[in-house]
Amino acid sequence: MIRDLVTRAGLVLAGALTATAAFAAPAAAHGADAPDGTDYRTEVSAVAPARPGLTVRVVEAGARLELTNTGDRAVEVLGYSGEPYLRVGPDGVYENVRSPATYLNRTIAGDTRLPAEANPAAAPDWRRVDGSSTVRWHDQRALWRESAPPPQVRAAPDREHRVRDWTVPLRAGTEAGEIRGTLDWVPPPDAYVWWVVATVGLLAVGALGLLPARSQPGARALAGLGALLVLGGVAAVVFTVGRELDAGARGVGGVLTGLLGGQVWALLTGLGAVAAGVFALARRPAADFALALAGACLALFAGVANAAVFARAVAPVPWPASTARILVALILVAGAGATAAGALRLHATSRPPHPTPHPPPTARVDHGVVVGDEPERNRPDRAP
Repeated sequence: MIRDLVTRAGLVLAGALTATAAFAAPAAAHGADAPDGTDYRTEVSAVAPARPGLTVRVVEAGARLELTNTGDRAVEVLGYSGEPYLRVGPDGVYENVRSPATYLNRTIAGDTRLPAEANPAAAPDWRRVDGSSTVRWHDQRALWRESAPPPQVRAAPDREHRVRDWTVPLRAGTEAGEIRGTLDWVPPPDAYVWWVVATVGLLAVGALGLLPARSQPGARALAGLGALLVLGGVAAVVFTVGRELDAGARGVGGVLTGLLGGQVWALLTGLGAVAAGVFALARRPAADFALALAGACLALFAGVANAAVFARAVAPVPWPASTARILVALILVAGAGATAAGALRLHATSRPPHPTPHPPPTARVDHGVVVGDEPERNRPDRAP
């Protein structure tokens, strides 16, 4: 039975990995190339001149700028040669297919090959891309795209540095404006410390699986593992929702759309961990198997997938980066620890119990013949 459960667990994990690989390419093509973390902090300091209904903010850990214009006049974002690039107004969002920025800004690397029609000196050719009043885009002026850090960072990497002040020009009719912001280097944390904490924690949790499953300490360990897995699942859901909020999602509908479009596996594993933890708290049959399978999925899809925050100063969540690291460490400890403990408990219960040795029967000698011990009332040599 245990072998069948392990086989089913392997099939579930293989199917999940296959589905993840299948959906990865469409998600990336849709613009989901947000970093899992960065050491460059991008901030918007002002929009000048201020206009009613016009707001700009940084999303996706600084990877994109988001402009919202709910005013009655359209606002244009100018490209790298001063050409019209984006237009946002009451009639929706438009992009100029003649602007090189339209293609360069499709990826964070800015390495899209320009088509023949891209010409910043040509008259704008507007194409409607969205009916809302919000647009998000990568902007090379607000990013550090070089593989090597700036000279001042190489000279003193353990200090915070201002890399540059940046501006993105705007235009509303004949009125010029601009988005002003800053780009700073922030020293990354020591990832080794976080990995040590996570490793020690998951080993301590996994050791609970050494307690005899049918003993009172083993029953308490099962309840503790269930509670910890619930906590880890909640942490995964919180972190996943935070990523969508940082990506610019607004309202419940926007968050749900983002979760189902790009963070579905992390969400499902978080919810699955909560369900498996409740299952273990109720001491249902096969609770050990549920702990092991749900913990493995949680550690893989919500823990390891987000472990880059251990080594990055800026995390893709709207909270302090230290909070993100604590959440990911909790996910890894709960997930990997529950997997180890569940596997140990399954292994212990799969072993056949040792047979209890029976004492050899006593023997007696009757007229030179060895006779086995018999009840007194059945012995023929005794009078009734």
